[in-house]
Amino acid sequence: MIGLHGKLRRRHRPPLDEAEMDITPMIDCTFLLLIFFLVTSHMRAQTPLKLPIAQHGKVVAEEDCVVLTVLQGNDGRAQVYRGTSRAAVDQIKGLDEAELEQAIVRYVEAQASGLKPKRQVLIKAQRGLKQREVARVERAASRAAAGTLYVAVVQTE
Repeated sequence: MIGLHGKLRRRHRPPLDEAEMDITPMIDCTFLLLIFFLVTSHMRAQTPLKLPIAQHGKVVAEEDCVVLTVLQGNDGRAQVYRGTSRAAVDQIKGLDEAELEQAIVRYVEAQASGLKPKRQVLIKAQRGLKQREVARVERAASRAAAGTLYVAVVQTE
């Protein structure tokens, strides 16, 4: 159509309605997949790890070391014993974690500066004990600065 000034005039079209997409079926599929995976998956608190056997181990003589034995108590917490003993008399105790660490430091320092000074610390931890419990004992023993620190895993009866 030609307008008053001799120019072409465009017709104004009403704007097109934008197509709406219904996402309800997509949400239904998502929930169905979620339910499927929740029902078919197996939840385990701890998965046992298969650790490789050490290629380069070192033999450590217990006579030359300050020995600490770490066992798991009935409450799941670590119980630390002097030497290889498991007697209640040889247990290193503390009212809380800080006091237990101080007692470990005192024991390691006393053994390291005794008649026959020992420059190595050997921590013998029970298999299955949580690593954080062993790490606490390691930190305390390393604060005593007795020398080289070794950690071993022992089988319990």
